Amino acid sequence: MFLMVEINRAEIISDDARDLESIVTIGSWISYWANWGIPRKTVQLVWPEDCTSDLAKISVLSPLGAALIGLHVGDQMPYFVAGCMNVVRIENITGPGSNVVPLVRAPVFADSDPIDDDPGPTAA
Repeated sequence: MFLMVEINRAEIISDDARDLESIVTIGSWISYWANWGIPRKTVQLVWPEDCTSDLAKISVLSPLGAALIGLHVGDQMPYFVAGCMNVVRIENITGPGSNVVPLVRAPVFADSDPIDDDPGPTAA
């Protein structure tokens, strides 16, 4: 729900925008402080299917991931985990290799058989 609110509030910017490297996007590496605590943490924001047991990757669908997307260095954003409010503050952003984020992903088919586009026999 929080991510949907953020998406609806989002501003669309072009891939050649000057400050694009300073905005948290999918694939960005983010150094942040949570609740003004120590130590600082660094994570990569990824799609849910790219999350692994690697603690350095965080899903955009997690409460923290939804709070991070679209922030700039110095921004703060509250987010809730287990009913407790937390605040994340961005210290540094390292952009992803590519800033292109597809809105729709191509489906993945379980079998690798080629698609049969032959309609079969027809009546004469």
